[in-house]
Amino acid sequence: MQGLSIDSVNQFFADREVLSSVYLNCKIGEVVGLLGRNGSGKSTLLQIIFGSVKANFKHLNINNKVYHKGYQSKNLSYLPQDNFIPDQITVLQAVDTFCKKQKAELKQIDFVTNHLSAKFYNLSGGERRFMECLLMIYSDTEYILLDEPFSQLSPLWIEELKKHINKEKAKKGFILTDHYYQSILDISDRVVLLHNKCNYTINNADDLITHGYLSGFTA
Repeated sequence: MQGLSIDSVNQFFADREVLSSVYLNCKIGEVVGLLGRNGSGKSTLLQIIFGSVKANFKHLNINNKVYHKGYQSKNLSYLPQDNFIPDQITVLQAVDTFCKKQKAELKQIDFVTNHLSAKFYNLSGGERRFMECLLMIYSDTEYILLDEPFSQLSPLWIEELKKHINKEKAKKGFILTDHYYQSILDISDRVVLLHNKCNYTINNADDLITHGYLSGFTA
């Protein structure tokens, strides 16, 4: 079956086990939310899927083909927590690099059109984050990993990003994680919680309380 799946993920940092037999999958047409407290391994799992971090063990399958690193499939885009587009690149150059298939569609977004000639160092922190998110959402791949996409963004921009994700999920699959857990619950078709090194299926907010995620948690 077409889709992205990673199974039996084990990861140690020094002598501390962070992930133990973790499983996660995503299909075209769905948004999978990934929640967990700080240090639970959310970012590490996304980096393992993409291929920028090596796991002690994993089995990664993308569209029925096994990959050592997800980016080798050329069908996976990844938004890291930190800025990743060089300062001197213009928005237009970034669009031409990441969004060849949907370039025209992306240019219909007013924010993009108004900043095409701007270099990334000219953008504010929030503007830069918003632009990088749009570039990944409209990138030329079927599977998108978004690590803290709502960070630094105003509520209005968060809502706009949700609309773009919902629009694009008709032909793409998304895995995203963020500390703004309510936004994750709102946009996700399925939610997975990383807790005690393992993954748990979350059906509603009560499940997050049961597993201790919301207890004392501040969004």
